[in-house]
Amino acid sequence: MAPRILLCGDPLGRLNQLFKRVQSVSKSAGPFDALICVGQFFPDTPELLDEFLDYVEGRTQVPIPTYFTGDYGVVAPKILSMTSKKAENQGFKMDGLEVCHNLFWLRGSGKFTLHGLSVAYLSGRQSSDSQFGKYSQDDVDALRALAEESGVVDLFLTYPFFLYTNEWPAGVTNRAAVSDIPVGVSDSSCSDSTVSELVMEVKPRYHIAGSMGVFYAREPYLNAESTHVTRFIGLAQVGNKNKQKFLHALSPTPTSTMSPAELSAKPPKTTLWPYNLQESAAESKKRPNDSESDSQYWRYDVSKRQKNGSQGEKLCFKFVCSGSCPRGEDCHFQHNAEAREQCRRGVCLDLIIKGKCEKGPECSYKHEFQDESSIQRKPRSENANRSKECWFCLSSPSVESHLIVSVGESFYCALPKGSLVEDHILIIPIEHLPNTLVLSPEVESELSRYQNGLRNCYKSQGNDAVFFELVSKRVSHANLQVVPVPSSRARLLPNIFSLAAEKLGFKLVTKKFSDSSDGRKYLQKEYNAALGLFYVELPDGTVLSHTLEENEVFPAQFGREVLAGLLKIPDRADWRNCKISQEEEAKLAEDFKKQFQEFDPCQ
Repeated sequence: MAPRILLCGDPLGRLNQLFKRVQSVSKSAGPFDALICVGQFFPDTPELLDEFLDYVEGRTQVPIPTYFTGDYGVVAPKILSMTSKKAENQGFKMDGLEVCHNLFWLRGSGKFTLHGLSVAYLSGRQSSDSQFGKYSQDDVDALRALAEESGVVDLFLTYPFFLYTNEWPAGVTNRAAVSDIPVGVSDSSCSDSTVSELVMEVKPRYHIAGSMGVFYAREPYLNAESTHVTRFIGLAQVGNKNKQKFLHALSPTPTSTMSPAELSAKPPKTTLWPYNLQESAAESKKRPNDSESDSQYWRYDVSKRQKNGSQGEKLCFKFVCSGSCPRGEDCHFQHNAEAREQCRRGVCLDLIIKGKCEKGPECSYKHEFQDESSIQRKPRSENANRSKECWFCLSSPSVESHLIVSVGESFYCALPKGSLVEDHILIIPIEHLPNTLVLSPEVESELSRYQNGLRNCYKSQGNDAVFFELVSKRVSHANLQVVPVPSSRARLLPNIFSLAAEKLGFKLVTKKFSDSSDGRKYLQKEYNAALGLFYVELPDGTVLSHTLEENEVFPAQFGREVLAGLLKIPDRADWRNCKISQEEEAKLAEDFKKQFQEFDPCQ
């Protein structure tokens, strides 16, 4: 069944009126899966601030998952600054930063999947700085790179720079269709070239925009080098005096489920491309020479970084943003896999490409690389890069949030799928890190607090905590496993681990420390990024470790299997034998939250 989406023009903070209308439409034609707002979302006058804050601060419920792009207006900088600092909103999160329950901010530019629909967006008015409500050239270039990925974009969301320089198609100025556009505005002044060019590259099935104060649904138009058509829908402001339509229902079939014949169908009254560009679509198809087009592929001189060929001192911007470049081997600029990886982990693009960020404290991206390694080192295989569907990234659609029991600044704790015992916990870095041995002192301190909290929690129940981690190229996102064992059996741990290792043909190095922090410092020194490492932290301060040799195949479930034997539950050694329903998982998580609340360092 096709998703049912509501589209809305500028809310201008009039959320009571908007959601009252949404509920009315839902009763007669619903239910709907989501609401998407384009144009100014925040109030334009202080009088509406109390009404607006009732929703943002949770006193009034947002009734439907709501996504917005118009991040400017009264109180916008304060609210969005707080939103961007939330732990769950860190890193690249293109599917919306959660402002409050059911309300999501689409920041900058991006592309994500919403109920099967591919949604791309450019949020804000054009600007060279990083103020809220304004998009930068980086946002435009990132969207261009995303547009080159395979697949058709179903919805493309934009809104204007200012009142009379707008991305609405030139045909909107037809006075017979729309009478509210000022007489002095010509066709060309109503079509912004930046967004027009993006629309030509993205080729969406639906282009949605607001902020012209009127409703306008244009006839479908043809795209160059594409078989499908684009429909433009412009929406009026909520509560506009002329009672222009501000809410529009749409139920498009996701492109991913359509046949080629369905996608390429041409409706009656389909027109030619409507935007006024300085060069025609036919001219744009001609391949420019290298000197004319190189500026599209790189942005900054990085002469101090590694060199490769005639243009070796410059990174390919499109590759860094998207992981691919249409030029392939013919590109004159670096396809640096490590730079791409840092971008995927939420590091500021200016820092990666220029070596510094000039945006100051307003920049919401990370300004430290994920470990001590530099992007100057030899590029790694793209296979080592972060998966788009990482189970452990809080920003991933694959994360199972019902398993989360605590969220800190740099880590969160969650129950694993198919836990060995009921209180089996994972300590997971919020940032997409390959292991927990590459942490800054500040982040390591938070990890230590979580470890001590879990030790004390288990101790209150007559158990001791065992921590273990496999550091390997096969592990893309770190997870430090924590399993409680009865204190009466803790003394058997060193021997049973050593015996199990010998049976598999390797030996564990044993070191004992009076302080657990000293044990982790030892592990950090032992860790070699070129090799792997398995280690166990035991209750008495003993650290067991084994450095993986190159190409060594180490059993991924070794730590779990040893503890399953110690606890006399060998049938639970394989997590797949321990699966339970989501309802049961949620209950276990809630039960542990209550147990851990007294010891949680983030409470």
